Amino acid sequence: MTRTAGSSGKKTLAAIREAGLDLIHEHGFEAMSLRQLATRVGLQPGSLYNHIETKQDLLFDLIHNHMVTLLASVDEALSGMGDPLEELKAFIAFHLTYHIERKREVFIGSSELRSLEPKNRKKIVALRRTYEDRLCGILERGAAKRLFKIDDIAVSAYAILAMLTGICTWYDAKGRIDRKTLIDIHTRLVLQGVLK
Repeated sequence: MTRTAGSSGKKTLAAIREAGLDLIHEHGFEAMSLRQLATRVGLQPGSLYNHIETKQDLLFDLIHNHMVTLLASVDEALSGMGDPLEELKAFIAFHLTYHIERKREVFIGSSELRSLEPKNRKKIVALRRTYEDRLCGILERGAAKRLFKIDDIAVSAYAILAMLTGICTWYDAKGRIDRKTLIDIHTRLVLQGVLK
């Protein structure tokens, strides 16, 4: 990808982020070099520093953007709902769809958490906890209304998230089961585990 003459800083930064996602997903954070990144974007290696300060800053930026987008998107998907059962169904559909459509971001956000410096990791872990709290809140409200029978809210939330997030590792858009059917199957599995 070559940089077009007169391209804006925002477009270049967007191209750097996109190339960074590709390269980290393909090679891993430690194996990816800024020289590879510059080549992929069509910049001189030194020019990267006009847009990112360090490789660590790029990784944090990518994972942070993913988490902020995830949180804003789940809040939008759940907006205006008051019934915990409907919220849970909407959460399941949202989580599966987001994780199918953003496999690179999800993979990097999980596998490269280890590569973040401690202060950056702490910020991302806090955002992840905020996302987990969305599901915990739904489960708590459902249990309070006696819709759900749950022995432990946190354990149940982590189990549900692990099952739903697992779709990233095996889903194939060309597979034998369409996306809607997969969402329906996962929804039934989760509801069987929490409904009274």
